[in-house]
Amino acid sequence: MVVTRFAPSPNGSLHLGHAYSAVVAHDIARERGGKFLLRIEDIDGVRSLPEKPDEFREDLAWLGLEWEEVPAQSTRLANYEEVAQFLLHEGLLYPCTCTRAEIAALEPRLGPEGAIYPGTCKGQNFDPEKPVSLRLDVDKALARVGEVIWEDETNGVMVADPRVFGDVVLVRKDAPASYHLAATLDDAADGVTLVTRGQDLFAMTHIHRVLQELLGLPVPEYHHHPILLDETGQKLAKRRNSPSLAQRRKDGEDGRELAARLRAGEFPAGISLANA
Repeated sequence: MVVTRFAPSPNGSLHLGHAYSAVVAHDIARERGGKFLLRIEDIDGVRSLPEKPDEFREDLAWLGLEWEEVPAQSTRLANYEEVAQFLLHEGLLYPCTCTRAEIAALEPRLGPEGAIYPGTCKGQNFDPEKPVSLRLDVDKALARVGEVIWEDETNGVMVADPRVFGDVVLVRKDAPASYHLAATLDDAADGVTLVTRGQDLFAMTHIHRVLQELLGLPVPEYHHHPILLDETGQKLAKRRNSPSLAQRRKDGEDGRELAARLRAGEFPAGISLANA
């Protein structure tokens, strides 16, 4: 049975791009007789707003979607800690005290997430008084797992190469886990068999597949759908104040009709589907 999910972070209101992603995942689950899950990814410190999950539920119901809710990330901190300690004990993580400004000053190469960490702290002693993040030693990880592949419904069979990111952070200084670690563990815990998300997150799968192999987790398939773009050609984003679903609801728009238009590829003026 197909199990897929929609996993928003409560650091702002949902917008049209979220609606499209939720509708795609929901419809895949329904068409294949499976489950559509809602998971709240709420471990982003003070940026996680406690009132937003209820707003999200109202948004999804307004769109006419039905879901099963699984535990939020904030209930899973012990699992993240346990797995991080295992990877650290295995010599696959190392502490890093570098700030973003310090990394940027080194003029590093750029990857899908921005600056590729040059390994400054690898093998170094660190000040125990300083806050540290924990980074994945990608070379050691690849030596441990060998060649790793994944199957993407929209891109075919892919070979994982997390070196395009460098040694990514798995435990942040300001949060118990990065997106990479938390989402990978959560998908396994929730029994997700098809990870449905935007094409903008496609490259993340290089890292997630290697983590699955290191931890002996089930391997889902993937479906990375095109994303919605605004009139400037940029993806819709909370930080750019894209119109919220909550405001659309308050303005009296019909949510089910909006969902039907999204399914039909009919978008509001100025909104387009990437690569359409």
